[in-house]
Amino acid sequence: MTSHANPVEDFVAAPIPAAGLATGVTDTAGVTPTLHNEKSEKDGYAAGHEVSIGAAHDREYEADPTDEEIATLRKVPAPMPWAAVAMCLIEFAERASYYGSYYIFNNFINNPLPKGGSGTGAVAKGPDGYQQHAGALGLGSRDASALTNMFTFLAYVIPIFGGIIADTKWGRFKTIAVGTAIGAFSHVLLVIPAIPSVISHPNGSLAAFTISLLILAFAAGFIKPSLAPLLCDQSPVKRPTIKTLKSGERVIVDPQATVQRYLLIFYACINIGAFFALATEYAERDVGFWLAFLLPGIIYMLMPIVLVVAYKRLYKAPPQGSVVVEFGKVMKLLLANGGWRKIWRGGDEFWNKAKPSYIAATEGTVDTTKVFWDDRFVDEIRQSLSACVVFTLIPIFNLADGGIGNQMNDMSDAMIVNGVPNDLISNFNSLSIIVFTPILTFGFYPLFEKIGFPIKPMMRMCIGFLLAAVGCVVCAVVQHNIYKTSACGNFATTCDTPSDVSLWLQVPMYLLPGIGELFVNVTSYELAYTRAPARMKGLVYSMTLFTTAISSAISLALTDVITDPYLVWPWVALAAASFVTAFIFPTFFHHLDDPVRDFQDESRQAGMHQPLAIQAAEEKH
Repeated sequence: MTSHANPVEDFVAAPIPAAGLATGVTDTAGVTPTLHNEKSEKDGYAAGHEVSIGAAHDREYEADPTDEEIATLRKVPAPMPWAAVAMCLIEFAERASYYGSYYIFNNFINNPLPKGGSGTGAVAKGPDGYQQHAGALGLGSRDASALTNMFTFLAYVIPIFGGIIADTKWGRFKTIAVGTAIGAFSHVLLVIPAIPSVISHPNGSLAAFTISLLILAFAAGFIKPSLAPLLCDQSPVKRPTIKTLKSGERVIVDPQATVQRYLLIFYACINIGAFFALATEYAERDVGFWLAFLLPGIIYMLMPIVLVVAYKRLYKAPPQGSVVVEFGKVMKLLLANGGWRKIWRGGDEFWNKAKPSYIAATEGTVDTTKVFWDDRFVDEIRQSLSACVVFTLIPIFNLADGGIGNQMNDMSDAMIVNGVPNDLISNFNSLSIIVFTPILTFGFYPLFEKIGFPIKPMMRMCIGFLLAAVGCVVCAVVQHNIYKTSACGNFATTCDTPSDVSLWLQVPMYLLPGIGELFVNVTSYELAYTRAPARMKGLVYSMTLFTTAISSAISLALTDVITDPYLVWPWVALAAASFVTAFIFPTFFHHLDDPVRDFQDESRQAGMHQPLAIQAAEEKH
């Protein structure tokens, strides 16, 4: 242990340089750690600004804004460098392959081979197939719901492991690369159970299909928690910075506004990729499942190509082997000696117990071999856990966005399809996001920012939940009408004769919560990245993904009860829950509307502000 003249000051997070752009960072000892090699200026940010998407880039950045300027000047995003665009392209390819496969899983498992079909799962040719659905294994709605929810659950639980690996061992890029290799293997395997000679042996086909699902879930678990944080890492502005536009207007190039825009574009790419399901849905219906599962595998092969091309241009935050251990030790200190009784009250008194400056002030010294973090790390954990409380409410939205179990598919099975694939309408979810992303990104949000009423994070969450509530009301009304007009009454799902209700009435059920996703999901990703400790962004981001796993677990648990004749009331319950929850965000979590100014400090991501790192730098110099 090294002693210092001022032990309290040495443990406070080092100041961040005035320039908002990526630079070296001077620590409390006056040592400037080098964060990039000689190629970083060429391959990183400096080389990355030739591509910009809707950002302010008229003149040079000037200086840090004052508090008054932050309160009064308009905030704009920074340009999107080419490396960030490449990450969006990778997300497009990964999600196209994921959803292109996922959206046809239900028909493959649920429905039997169509009568008069070719044996590939495609419907019969001509008028005989007009009202048929593609199918293969014929296991029924409950087994289909169980398998698809198991897959979704794993695909959104494994990211916790993937996030930890990325933060502590491999770094984000390597974790994505490993996940890409696993995914390529899974897509090859996925074609096997769809081969006609294998489909004819349902048990063997089911076994091969289940194995490929498990492997694909692991691939998603490695890619998902790392790709969006890696995208946001490429932001060229790290702190709010004044800039003068050609019009003469002085604006603030804001890192949080930049991350918000990057994630909106990223989320649009997810749904552009998901729209690829249109191709696979028609392929399953008209040709067979072998082609429907082959197409996603082909588009998936874009990923390794883009990764290789983008590699040298990416800023890659180094993994921090001890960060999860540090988190555990901080929590142990906080909860020790009866501290667990105060965790719900929180407050400075509770959180200060784990700060090295507090320990030094109360005990006179700090053993940096045991307390090897700085004060700022404790503050970062505090704000991360606050954001995670918000995440616990998101499963309500997820359930409202598509229903519990197999509700939407059961509804479509009882409707008139007139030659349209019964799972086609689900693509309106992605279509709504594709259409409304530019409207929100370049119209709605900038307009309210310009008139001085920016749409803050908790209001965005509120709007998203209200849209989901309206969507659930529509679902309840349509399901009621299906029961009312079906020849089988309240057992319409398995009725041989469809009701008089058109499949196209499902459009608003996908449209409204789809728009809501832009307010809820993108905001949750923004909170996860901006509120997470600099060295734990992968893990905290995976917590937002875990909310989908919780939703899938709930759906899985309720599969046996969410069936005819009880398909109306779950929608009513979800509508009520979404409506009430919407007002919880601006009422109880408005503190999360406060902007975070310095969440992207590269020196913190590299661990340069840890006491041991500062001491090592001092000894070296």
